[in-house]
Amino acid sequence: MIERSIEKEVLEALSYLPVVAVIGPRQVGKTTLVKKLMLKIDKPSVYLDLEYFADYDKLKIAPDLYFKEHENDLVILDEIQRMPELFPLLRSMIDQNRKPFRFLLLGSASPDLLRQSSETLAGRILYIEMQGIHYQEINSKIPYQQHWLRGGFPDALLAPNSKVAEFWFRGFVQTYIGRDLPNLGLLASPELMRNMLRMLTNVQGGMLNYADLSDSLNISQPTVKTYIDFLESAFLIRRLKPYFTNIGKRLVKSPKLFFRDTGILHHLMGIQDFEGLQGNIGLGNSWEGYVIQQIIANLKSDVEPYFYRTKEKAELDLILVQNTQVKATLEIKYGNAPNISRGNTIAIEDLGANLNLVVTPQADDYWYRPNLRVCNISTVWQYLRNEGLLEE
Repeated sequence: MIERSIEKEVLEALSYLPVVAVIGPRQVGKTTLVKKLMLKIDKPSVYLDLEYFADYDKLKIAPDLYFKEHENDLVILDEIQRMPELFPLLRSMIDQNRKPFRFLLLGSASPDLLRQSSETLAGRILYIEMQGIHYQEINSKIPYQQHWLRGGFPDALLAPNSKVAEFWFRGFVQTYIGRDLPNLGLLASPELMRNMLRMLTNVQGGMLNYADLSDSLNISQPTVKTYIDFLESAFLIRRLKPYFTNIGKRLVKSPKLFFRDTGILHHLMGIQDFEGLQGNIGLGNSWEGYVIQQIIANLKSDVEPYFYRTKEKAELDLILVQNTQVKATLEIKYGNAPNISRGNTIAIEDLGANLNLVVTPQADDYWYRPNLRVCNISTVWQYLRNEGLLEE
């Protein structure tokens, strides 16, 4: 079993707070994580899967009595989005007996769920996002090529062969489009969402243009934005914001779009093996998205990720900002002999960070210039850690 890095964070949060919510996409490993935690917690616990009718029925009629009966237990509620009406009751139960290790909630972060829970449980709850298995967690047990190709969903990453992984992706996408998004409140036909997702694979690593998507899908721009909002809330995509600073430059203001999981991206692109990935026109953008996801998954909570681009083509793929200061810049290149453009050089000068890196797949570490170092996917972590940007 791969050790998940948020395990320690969840335990620490529960030891201080009455309710903790672990949010993330379906099948990312939330249930496996909490069942492992149940064996480590020195306190009785009870687990309810609200998608299982018998567990759902336990809370359907008199949930207050059930919670009182288990007042001294850790109550784990999986798929909490199935019963959002519980949030006011949870607040009441917590206020009557506010102590750590009361409730652990698991669920998908639909917009309505986040709004209702945050409004009702303000000051009582901490949200912890569970990412897919990331590079630091595979810890050399799995080649980065397999991790990049299949992404971070455990069942796909650890599948015995590419055919089994493809079966899993097919089922996941079908369920995601046909059931999960509608359950989150998205009113769109499965056919439309399938077409939209395939179009978004062409936007990977590029600027998000709602007008182009609107024209291609024959739907309004507000509708496109609503659908993009849902896809981001369901942890499928990420909109990376541009970095704005008062340096007198004309800056690009549109976000860049990335699929958070490159396994899902490659499935939608029809890529089933590493050979197919190597020959695909989207290779570089896929690598950029992969590296960005691995780094963001390990950042401290006070570090904000951005990209940087000006109208004059000065650009960098990833900017890490902490306490309003640009602490690190990263340019991501697929190739072990990277070429740094004039635009990259100008951007580095614009931002003035202490740490400037070029991240490659396997290049040896060396100084490209006095203020710019080349590294690889295995060594980038030591530089970011030395700057105090990563969770320990």
